Amino acid sequence: MTQRPFKVLGIQQIAIGGLDKSRLRTLWVDLFGLEVTGTFKSASENVDEDICALGAGPFKVEVDLMQPLDPDKKPAVHQTPLNHVGLWIDDLPRAVEWLSGQGLRFAPGGIRRGAAGFDICFVHPKGNEQSPVGGEGVLIELVQAPPEVVEAFSKLAVAAG
Repeated sequence: MTQRPFKVLGIQQIAIGGLDKSRLRTLWVDLFGLEVTGTFKSASENVDEDICALGAGPFKVEVDLMQPLDPDKKPAVHQTPLNHVGLWIDDLPRAVEWLSGQGLRFAPGGIRRGAAGFDICFVHPKGNEQSPVGGEGVLIELVQAPPEVVEAFSKLAVAAG
């Protein structure tokens, strides 16, 4: 095997599609607190998109919330939901408590040790009557950030001003 001529440095964007972008905004903007930094509409790409930001500076990740302009046309930006996306959380128990109070549905299992050794839990892909907000078809893993990750993001936030 030859040496890879590039490095994967981090997540640049996550694109999530649904039939109703407003439902995606409830989760990503209203509950998780992402900032909408722009919008994009394209008939040729069949998309109406809110562009959101998570993090800052070199750690900034773009999260695109997409709905089709016409659900019967291609590309179908709302189909084949992302399997799951992992998010660093600075205080997982507090986050789970608050998000539950906001009507967010979690997958069974609660907070537990994940494969990489961090405490994790999952946001269920679908809401229900009791907890109406879900991942809109996407399984979301909330991951307790270790102290060094929390510190790096804290230093970045201070440096960014």
